[in-house]
Amino acid sequence: MSGSGAGGTHTGKRPNAQLTSWFVRSGWSKGELARQVNRRARQMGAHHISTDTSRVRRWLDGEQPREPIPRILSELFSERFGSVVAVEDLGLRSAHQSPSVSGVDLPWAGPQTVALLSEFSRSDLMLARRGFLGSSLALAAGPALIEPMQRWLVPVAGAPVAEPEPAAAARRPSRLSGPELDLLESTTAMFRQWDAQCGGGLRRKAVVGQLHEVTDLLQEPQPAATAKRLFRCAAELAELAGWMSYDVGLQPTAQKYFVLALHAAKEAGDKPLGSYILSSMSRQMIHLGRPDDALELIHLAQYGSRDCATPRTQAMLYAMEARAYANMGQPSKCKRAVRMAEDTFLDVGIDGEPEPDWIRFFSEAELNGENSHSYRDLAYVAGRSPTYATLAEPLMEKAVQLFGEDEEHQRSYALNLIGLATVHLLKREPEQSTLLAEQALHVAKKVRSERVNTRLRKTVDTAARDFGDVPEVARITELLTEQLPETAEAV
Repeated sequence: MSGSGAGGTHTGKRPNAQLTSWFVRSGWSKGELARQVNRRARQMGAHHISTDTSRVRRWLDGEQPREPIPRILSELFSERFGSVVAVEDLGLRSAHQSPSVSGVDLPWAGPQTVALLSEFSRSDLMLARRGFLGSSLALAAGPALIEPMQRWLVPVAGAPVAEPEPAAAARRPSRLSGPELDLLESTTAMFRQWDAQCGGGLRRKAVVGQLHEVTDLLQEPQPAATAKRLFRCAAELAELAGWMSYDVGLQPTAQKYFVLALHAAKEAGDKPLGSYILSSMSRQMIHLGRPDDALELIHLAQYGSRDCATPRTQAMLYAMEARAYANMGQPSKCKRAVRMAEDTFLDVGIDGEPEPDWIRFFSEAELNGENSHSYRDLAYVAGRSPTYATLAEPLMEKAVQLFGEDEEHQRSYALNLIGLATVHLLKREPEQSTLLAEQALHVAKKVRSERVNTRLRKTVDTAARDFGDVPEVARITELLTEQLPETAEAV
């Protein structure tokens, strides 16, 4: 065992009660935790780490491990419990990290945004594996996340007032022609389409590579109009890289891309795009069990784009607001937000104005899917309430029908099939649930989405726990084990 990597400092004889509590609830043995730490360390290139059961026992007894162990443990427990488990929650200390790589409280200035995007995307491309930044990256939540994001709305205190662009610079010909900029933007739309159809695992590195190329262009002198379009393109690519990272289970990586995307959107002066990025961050927070943070992010998005977002974007934000309220166990506010989403969606397309490509995903199918998931989530929060499950069912059925007719959104089709399967479990209809789970399994095998795989496994596990004596449940459990083994790795 290498003392330089897995060891640490003793804090006396007092056991680490916080770490012990998380460890006991995880159900892992000391040996299993040691193996997971070693595997994650190898994936991030920290080959000097070699942990065993005796070392885990010493951590539980109060030894403070050195970096990158605290960050690895934080990531492992966060994934295990589906919510943010910070280093401090484990009773551990983390080494100071430079804000350029670790935190989300970054400078709101164009040159720094470009430099950080370049640095982060280059690191991702070089190491391109799970936990690629290791101890340099951790999830932010609560005030540490919300307060920096609120600065999206206001100028940085003490920032110099921008001066008019010199006439010579304004006349400087761009190295990029109009058609070349159009091609960059259409490529981003193509990547977004691939993600919806095939999942985040298939083209994530290509998106990161394209983002890195755009940041290279932003580091060159550009006319103001060209720079603005490039910043918008960088924001869309960074958001998509974050979304794909989220889809394959790279949660800290996803959050960092989202934050950088928001900074780029601010430089582009695109408030609706910024609100969309905040909605993606909100969705991640719901996934991680932080609905309070999700609601704060959505309200920030709504306030920031209140005078410029299209009805489609506003409807999407109301739907995400409903998801947050549902997970907070606030049914009346959830229902109100659902109604607002439905009412606002009626105005989509009335004015005939073209909409940006990034919001086109929010179709009638997506509206029904989001609102049905809100009612489904309410059912779980309310102790598996059949009342809310009944409200969810017709909306979810409509979403499944519409997505089933849409070859371009196969991941959404799978997620809504799984959602409908969970609704039938809530209604204690296991046979119908297994039929839907089997349909979802066929789609899941075609899309590279760890999010789909995880939700499907969780739904089948729930069915097996509650209805293990039903033959159809036993059959889908066997099918899942055979056809979707837990070997998927993020890319």
